Amino acid sequence: MLANAVKKYYDKSYDLNCAETILYAANEAYGLNLDKKALKTMAAFGGGMAIEETCGALTGALAVLGILYVEDRAHESDKIKELTKEFFQKFKDKLSTDNCKKLKELYRNDEIRCSPIIFAAAEVLSEIVDREGLKK
Repeated sequence: MLANAVKKYYDKSYDLNCAETILYAANEAYGLNLDKKALKTMAAFGGGMAIEETCGALTGALAVLGILYVEDRAHESDKIKELTKEFFQKFKDKLSTDNCKKLKELYRNDEIRCSPIIFAAAEVLSEIVDREGLKK
């Protein structure tokens, strides 16, 4: 379900960055009911926060975990910390790094752009959400 939405939103017709793609796709797949203003929060996270550091697909997925599993504030529970650590580890296990520049060197080309990276992030996110359930 999430993978189909990722495929839809990473199309050039939407012109979204990696972080935006994950949030838009999760919004649709998980019924988050985020408005346009909330969706724009991921704009600055694409391209490894525009400096090729932490991958935008990863940061977009972490935003989704926060939306789904934080009641009011992160420090009220260790749950989001545990899920964040799990996401990072599984993402790095799949792709070997969380660094945008290195990921692009390994997986990106002009034809498919960052598709393998975004789909890997979506796969890890789906695994966690499938196990934890939707808690909005």
